[in-house]
Amino acid sequence: MASTVKIPLTGGTADGETVEVELDSNGRPPLTHHHMGPHGLAEAQIYELESEDAEGLRWHYAWRGPAV
Repeated sequence: MASTVKIPLTGGTADGETVEVELDSNGRPPLTHHHMGPHGLAEAQIYELESEDAEGLRWHYAWRGPAV
């Protein structure tokens, strides 16, 4: 079973929410998260992974804009 981690979203329409993502074989989460809107992909928002500490062990997804 793959390891997972909860990562907060900052900015955009999902500010303050968290998402649970799987870690890769190196223990890192995906570089981006597409947060679906009420109407699915048509209203999706793109969030990009950012490190919160020098060791790169704490992260958040920062809002970058709409997917379309």
